[in-house]
Amino acid sequence: MFIAIGSDHAGLELKIAIISVLKELAHEYIDYGTDSPQSVDYPDFGEMVSDAVSKGKVDRGILICGTGIGMSIVANKFPNIRAALCNELFSAKMSRLHNDANILVLGGRIIGKDLAKEIVRTWMVTPFESGRHLNRIVKITLIENKRMIKGK
Repeated sequence: MFIAIGSDHAGLELKIAIISVLKELAHEYIDYGTDSPQSVDYPDFGEMVSDAVSKGKVDRGILICGTGIGMSIVANKFPNIRAALCNELFSAKMSRLHNDANILVLGGRIIGKDLAKEIVRTWMVTPFESGRHLNRIVKITLIENKRMIKGK
C-alpha cells in the first residue's frame, strides 16, 4: 500500500515514529513534511496529503497535528476523503470497518508514540466491512456531490 504522511511541527516526533511502523509493515510512503520543529501552518501539510489521497495518487493518508482537530477539518474539505481522528484503538478499527476511512488523523500532543504506533498498525490492517456500511458511504458521497454541484 502507498501512504501519504504529513504533520505540522506539533506532530513531527509522532510522524517519525509512525514512519518506522510503515516500514515495518512494508508500506511505501511519501513524506510531505514538515521536517523541522519550527512552527508551521498545519493546513499546508493537510492540503498536500489530502489532495494526494483525493486524487488517487496514494491509497491512504496519515496526518498529525497537535490535537488532530485542525488536520481533520482540512482533510474532510476534499472530495472522496473520509478522515477520522483516532486517539485510541477502537475508533481506529471502527473507522476502517464501518467508514472506510482513507485518512487517519492523530493528535501529536494527545497520545504517546507507543499508542500511536498501535493505532497505525490497527488502522492499516483493518479492512472495510462493506455490506450495510457501503450504502452509508454511498450516501456520504451523494451529499458531497450535491454540495459540489450547488457550489457550496
